[in-house]
Amino acid sequence: MLIFKYIILFNIFFVFGYGCSRSTSDANGTPSAQSAAQHESLNYGYEIVEKYKHDPEAFTQGLVYFNGYLYEGTGLYGYSSVRKVDLATGEVIKQYDLPTRYFGEGITVFSNRLLQLTWQKGLMFAYAIDSFESLAQYSYDTEGWGLTNDGSHLIVSDGTEVLYFRDPFSFEEIGRLRVFDGDRVIKNLNELEFIGGEIWANVWQTDRIARINPNNGNVDGWINLAGLLSDEDRNGRRVDVLNGIAFDRLNQRIFVTGKWWPVLYEIKIVEL
Repeated sequence: MLIFKYIILFNIFFVFGYGCSRSTSDANGTPSAQSAAQHESLNYGYEIVEKYKHDPEAFTQGLVYFNGYLYEGTGLYGYSSVRKVDLATGEVIKQYDLPTRYFGEGITVFSNRLLQLTWQKGLMFAYAIDSFESLAQYSYDTEGWGLTNDGSHLIVSDGTEVLYFRDPFSFEEIGRLRVFDGDRVIKNLNELEFIGGEIWANVWQTDRIARINPNNGNVDGWINLAGLLSDEDRNGRRVDVLNGIAFDRLNQRIFVTGKWWPVLYEIKIVEL
């Protein structure tokens, strides 16, 4: 197992094409008064395009659409897994259950490898996308929450306002980005997806998704999904928070769900 000691980057927020310019942040990574005053995020709502079955026993921590299938990472000790799911039916085609000592978190697909974080064990697992065969594991020194990639780097959340950019093969830290809406720090960044050049993030315990500019950390827009899980869809079941964003790049479809939700939604974003 390769163990990497990460170098603290002295508040460098942007390396290899990602970072906070000094025109928008002061030396401590806090937005300047000028930039905060100039920043105004947009507000978005949604329309439901389609509804699909979703396993109500899945405590969804990560969601990816890849080559015609959904891939899902689930959490909780003793219930954590990675899954390949048929979108149309909600059927789990393939599943690997993690050892009970691991609490699974966010997932992404990079170079035909399915990558999965763990919450507090400081380990990321790499699986072969077709077989879920274990390929490697990598260490890190934060909690693991959300995971996505921009085609070149992995992007990781740890429940704070910081997003970490990491090498997709060594998992070594490359840079980090603090997230703000004007002069307000946005914490509890959870499940992530990279869509249209933006980082979309579920904000834990809310019904909102932040659309984050990867160049400066500003939240350029908020998607309010309040009311998405209706009483009819809830059907008296135990459910938890909104969590899980997947993007079908070929067909430009957006999918969202939540922990223990019985439904997965395809939605269209509308500006308010």
